[in-house]
Amino acid sequence: MERILIIEDEKDVNRLLAQTLQDNGYETFSVYNGLDAVKILEEGQFQMVLLDLMLPYKSGDEVLKDIRKTSDIPVIVISAKDMVRTKVDLLAAGADDYITKPFDLEEVAARVESNIRRYNSRNIIQHIIYKELELDEEGKIIKINGHEPGFTAKEYHMLVLFIKYPDKVFSKANLYETIWGEEYMGDDNVIKTHISNIRNKIKIYSSNEYIETVWGLGYRLAKPDTTQHG
Repeated sequence: MERILIIEDEKDVNRLLAQTLQDNGYETFSVYNGLDAVKILEEGQFQMVLLDLMLPYKSGDEVLKDIRKTSDIPVIVISAKDMVRTKVDLLAAGADDYITKPFDLEEVAARVESNIRRYNSRNIIQHIIYKELELDEEGKIIKINGHEPGFTAKEYHMLVLFIKYPDKVFSKANLYETIWGEEYMGDDNVIKTHISNIRNKIKIYSSNEYIETVWGLGYRLAKPDTTQHG
């Protein structure tokens, strides 16, 4: 049974989310401020986090940063903030999904199920070596010439897609909807930023290009001697 941590300071909302998820077969744990959230995350194992932004003592943004320092578990932000910029910034910071208050409980349950299913499917353990890259899925590590570049969770999962499907061209929509679990709305800045970050981190340890831009289509794992950028 998956264990879900609900970080929400409004007790009625927290209780409603907990009851809905329990009815759908999940085990839930509730905390009501950012400091308690960080503490319980250090002590327990969870498969999902529902995270409010406006928390006492430590904001949801800061809690998300702490989570991403050590874990790539799915994090769904639930917030009354509905500005597109806020959503984009949080997704770029490592959130897997974003639900705006007021929300539909059936939608929350569906998003939780979808994100957990996606997380479990991409965690089938494999060990793959491609040129200078070494993928260790058990340790959630990608090494380059024996070095760990320090990829973020999103960068890691994006690069895993390229490594696992070396002949597939991923459009920006493919990447966004697979990694972030949201409908792609045409803003490609997040994808471009992550691709650029991956390339820059790889360049520290290798002169080879590993992500090829297929002009007008998207990106794929670079073939030998590929030097395109974009």
